[in-house]
Amino acid sequence: MNSLEQAEDLKAFERRLTEYVSCLQPATGRWRMILIVVSVCTATGAWNWLIDPDTQKVSFFSSLWNHPFFTISCITLIALFFAGIHKRVVAPSMYPSSCLKLFFYQLCCVGYVCVQ
Repeated sequence: MNSLEQAEDLKAFERRLTEYVSCLQPATGRWRMILIVVSVCTATGAWNWLIDPDTQKVSFFSSLWNHPFFTISCITLIALFFAGIHKRVVAPSMYPSSCLKLFFYQLCCVGYVCVQ
């Protein structure tokens, strides 16, 4: 494969990568907003839970039962992380950085052997 064909392949790959990342942006924005809203709700609920004087007097589970906003938002945040929201939020920045590493090392793979 000569250098002209490699350059064309690289340009085509870069265009496709840019197209793919631009398609991910709207969904990523929504997931980021969901994560921000749930995080703010959890932080607000935690603040109200901590400043409540009854929190120290009752058991842990009774305290959680008395603060349903914090309990629900905390469970939602944990469920979002188990569902993989952290991957969906950082995915558009993860793909280009991985490809930039490949471009930086200028790997040319032929079969099973990679030469630099």
